[in-house]
Amino acid sequence: MTDAAEDAAWVEKAARALSSPLRLRVLRLCRFEARTNKELAQLLDVNPGTMLHHVRTLVEAGMLAAQEERVGARGAREVPYLATGLSWHAPRAANQSVVLIETMRQQLEGVDPEAVHVSWLGLRLDAGHRTELEQRIRQLLEEYAARAPDPGGEPMSLVIVMHPEDNPPSARA
Repeated sequence: MTDAAEDAAWVEKAARALSSPLRLRVLRLCRFEARTNKELAQLLDVNPGTMLHHVRTLVEAGMLAAQEERVGARGAREVPYLATGLSWHAPRAANQSVVLIETMRQQLEGVDPEAVHVSWLGLRLDAGHRTELEQRIRQLLEEYAARAPDPGGEPMSLVIVMHPEDNPPSARA
């Protein structure tokens, strides 16, 4: 296979892997701590067989990597998985925003509303200022993504959504 064909195949695998809110949640859970299929199934309240399918999809796309095998409580062989960080740089699929918003909705189920900080800002930006804002946000996110977790740090999730708005200028403007 050529590099272009390999790239196209990986883009397809990445798009498939990132098309599921459940798989995105698995990546969050495995970002800093390796977890087994059984642990993931319990944490996300899904059947272990279903979880195995999702884990395999992420492994095939290179987004989860098997870690050293270990022995479980009953002597069974367990394989923990750790996120590789590859999803951060994967190309975004056409429906990625919808999947991310659904993932965020699922993540917020059961979270104390007082513990959620939300900001919403309406802007009018020309192309240059929009590009500047997108670059500055991306730089900040890259900086924090590259940091090691704080020892004893509290697990947090950050979602930033920027979208066009149906808010035309008034006729008086």
